[in-house]
Amino acid sequence: MPRLSDTMEEGVLSRWLKKEGDAVRQGDVIGEIDTDKATMELESFDDGILEKLLVEEGTTVAIGQPLAVIGDGSGTPPPDAESPAPASTALPAREASAPPTSKPVPAPAEAQPDSGSQRLLSSPLARRDAARHGLDPATITGTGPGGRIVRADVEAAIAAAETDQAQPQRQAPPAAAGREPAVPLSSTLDSVEVPLTQMRKVTAQRLTESAAAPHFHLTVVVGVDALFRFRSDVNERFADQDAKVSVTDLLVRACAATLRTHQHVNSSWAGDRILAHRRINIGVAVALDDGLIVPVVTGADAKSLDQIAAETRSLAEKARSGTLKLHEFSGGTFTISNLGMFGIDNFTAVINPPEAAILAVGAATEEPYAQDGELRSRRVMKITMTSDHRVLDGATAAAFLSDLKRTLEDPLRIVI
Repeated sequence: MPRLSDTMEEGVLSRWLKKEGDAVRQGDVIGEIDTDKATMELESFDDGILEKLLVEEGTTVAIGQPLAVIGDGSGTPPPDAESPAPASTALPAREASAPPTSKPVPAPAEAQPDSGSQRLLSSPLARRDAARHGLDPATITGTGPGGRIVRADVEAAIAAAETDQAQPQRQAPPAAAGREPAVPLSSTLDSVEVPLTQMRKVTAQRLTESAAAPHFHLTVVVGVDALFRFRSDVNERFADQDAKVSVTDLLVRACAATLRTHQHVNSSWAGDRILAHRRINIGVAVALDDGLIVPVVTGADAKSLDQIAAETRSLAEKARSGTLKLHEFSGGTFTISNLGMFGIDNFTAVINPPEAAILAVGAATEEPYAQDGELRSRRVMKITMTSDHRVLDGATAAAFLSDLKRTLEDPLRIVI
């Protein structure tokens, strides 16, 4: 099992795309792996014959343990940990929950239901949807190839469950002997246990790590009338080029430009030292149904506003569809979390370790103010930077926020 993200400790072998006996070449995609971030492709590391698949689909496997054996077709037994056999190469991975079997594992498109093995075929998306709604996939009838459970099957099961809940309560029939309930009930009978997805597990772990850092928070109020006019002008001027710019795009560009002169903010904590990064890679937090992911705009200070707009839009679409590549959510040096579109006025975000800072952006709201003895109104936006006090001091973070505020209030600075 290869490490497919910087936070990955284990993955779920969700689907085999090749079967035993198939010839493969280095770089061929032979399977799919569900990680904490997305569904990723498993590539063959060698040329040869796929002699044995060591884990079943749906098995959770840790990094560094074998997934499959690629050899010369002679059927040499898989190598053990102490003495690898020269004729075969095991794809690296961690222990499978099911022992290896000599029976070939068919490719999903050709698989037929096997009542004896109790093997359950389902797509990664279907499993995630089922887990989010507390459904046991074993209770869902699959309509895909070979009885595979697809997303439409899960949606139908969800609709059926909602219909059942809307009906008057009837006494439940006695459970079949020896059969466990599909969803374990809590002691109050009013709650169900929702299985943790890989993404949710890693999110919990990462936030727990982040909580160990000494956080401090600084907030400034930014007048954004000029920024919103600038955005409208850009979108109107370049409407024929499909270069629609969002507030988040402006924030990415403004933060990148400001970080050029505040390089210490563009740093990471590395245990016993601080790493000051030369490249400015801005992460943009994207909320998903089962967690949070932070795609990264690399080299953001060297990219034009229309390039950033196109890239953030593409990254957000990939994040929601689970198709991000490793390099698209790795290597961030500063993160932006914008909840303004949800009407949140002000909030503090949790640092995305090992980065030193994260910027939380609230909604633009109207506020009254006095000027030349007259009462007027303006749009303002509160931005709060959370900093790791091991890396940044208050004055350093305050100087960055002061310059960022000046850039946002004079948006022509964004394009310089």
